[in-house]
Amino acid sequence: MSEIRLENVRKEYGEGIVAVDDFSLDIADGEFITIVGPSGSGKSTVLRMIAGLEGITDGAIYIRDRKVNDIPPQNRDIAMVFQNYALYPHMSVEKNMSYGLKLNSDLSDDEIESRVREAAGMMGIENQLEKRPSELSGGQQQRVATGRAIVRDPSAFLMDEPLSNLDAKLRTHMRTELQRIQEDLGTTTIYVTHDQEEAMTMSDRVIILNEGVLQQVGTPREVFSEPVNQFVAEFIGSPAMNFFDVALDGTTLRGEDITYTLSEEYAQRVAERATEDALVLGIRPEHMTFSDGSTANSIDAVLEVKEPVGDDNYLYLRSDDTEFTMRVLGQIDQTEGDEISVAFDESDIHIFDKSTGENLLSQERESDAPLQSTPS
Repeated sequence: MSEIRLENVRKEYGEGIVAVDDFSLDIADGEFITIVGPSGSGKSTVLRMIAGLEGITDGAIYIRDRKVNDIPPQNRDIAMVFQNYALYPHMSVEKNMSYGLKLNSDLSDDEIESRVREAAGMMGIENQLEKRPSELSGGQQQRVATGRAIVRDPSAFLMDEPLSNLDAKLRTHMRTELQRIQEDLGTTTIYVTHDQEEAMTMSDRVIILNEGVLQQVGTPREVFSEPVNQFVAEFIGSPAMNFFDVALDGTTLRGEDITYTLSEEYAQRVAERATEDALVLGIRPEHMTFSDGSTANSIDAVLEVKEPVGDDNYLYLRSDDTEFTMRVLGQIDQTEGDEISVAFDESDIHIFDKSTGENLLSQERESDAPLQSTPS
């Protein structure tokens, strides 16, 4: 079993520079976890603390129920794949993949060779074993780095943005390859990325960090459909969720350039949870639809920019002083400068407390709607 557990882990540099604060997480055996967040959020620091490359200021880390706080990296039974691959330039591919086993195991040369050739076959580099890293493409070097981790048969793979140096097409292909290999091996994997598309398509669960603080842990569907706060709602999804500053007046949400009337039941639930008048209405661009203007709760706006993205169109709209975005699938007739009306269903909106950012109704939202794709 290869469970990993972090209990109230904190990392502080110098005086008052907190990189990770009170981070707790249970990772199941064989689970694929992705950690995402903006630059400086602490995601790589979490990974490096699990690996033992960074000491922790407080808390505890367990791998296979063994506390590893003071255990050196080479004795933690983990394998790490870095962004820069960290290959030895003077060694062949075969030697790069076998070096760690020869250094830290008592396996025979025949067993090591067998493991290397098996891993090379999985990674599709069995014909590259005699070459040196300088003779390989970026994608092949990434395969070597991953194969080097596989041969060790570790308790866990730790991957720190391993695909960020690849072009978009190869990155998509390698993402699929990594998923396949992880499923075949069943090895617990923690994957750090700044790319939310990778997180949403690869993971069993997504961990979202901001300024060293854990914001939400959930399946890709949960963090998209049920964001616990405004930060998660804005960070997950492309284009980002639209937000309108509003206040609840009876059953109506009133803002500077928007008025939206709720059902009595919905308004009552919002009123019961709101601690102040200042609220934020959130609606995803893909949940907006065209209206003929006579639809209840429609918003009149001017189309300022139309941005085709494959089969999608991103429409950048303005209603008086308020800007927002709409995402529409397929061919549309509207052009820049047109006046249009849009509407959206009550079941798709999110209501946030303006002061705390908390999603007031996140626990009640239905989670069986299809997950929208999130192109980068």
